[in-house]
Amino acid sequence: MKLYYSKTSPYSRKVRLLLYETGLASTVAMLPCNPFEENPELIAANPLSKIPTLITGDQTALYDSPVICEYLDTLHPTARLIPPVGEARWSVLRWQALCDGILDASYNIVMERRRPDNERSATWIAQWETQILRALQYCEENLGILPAPLSLAQLALGATLGYLDFRLAELNWRTHCPALNDWFEDFSLRESMLKTKPDDA
Repeated sequence: MKLYYSKTSPYSRKVRLLLYETGLASTVAMLPCNPFEENPELIAANPLSKIPTLITGDQTALYDSPVICEYLDTLHPTARLIPPVGEARWSVLRWQALCDGILDASYNIVMERRRPDNERSATWIAQWETQILRALQYCEENLGILPAPLSLAQLALGATLGYLDFRLAELNWRTHCPALNDWFEDFSLRESMLKTKPDDA
């Protein structure tokens, strides 16, 4: 299998976290790439030219991160990170959707700030910041119901908070959410988190 990914993409990081946590990392060739540059192989696999994109053993292309995670979670012999049925499944998927929504808003801010000053929308940036902080407050207040032991919910949350530190540290989420900060400080010590920490290199 092959995974097209970016070191700075939190969606890619979520997939890579799952690969390391399940022992599947050694079965996947991880191919770093920039989706904003012309990459014929990536475009042939995914017409959207977005990462992450996974090429399976039978050369089927899968995208985006929730689909890839769902597929990979069926390939390892250890406990499933996405429960197959019942309320436990919907709880994990709900957390993933919430975290992906935070990431969507965060990514929008990052991209908006890269536009020329006279083209940026302060209104949209403020709205996205409100969405992020409101969702983080929900996480802060509901850490006690985070699915346990380890699931895709924790991986999604870890990738999300790591991206906020990496790209939007000025939001100062750690001060607003002390319990979430404590959780992340501990979770960040996992080997999978250390191996996938984002950088601009």
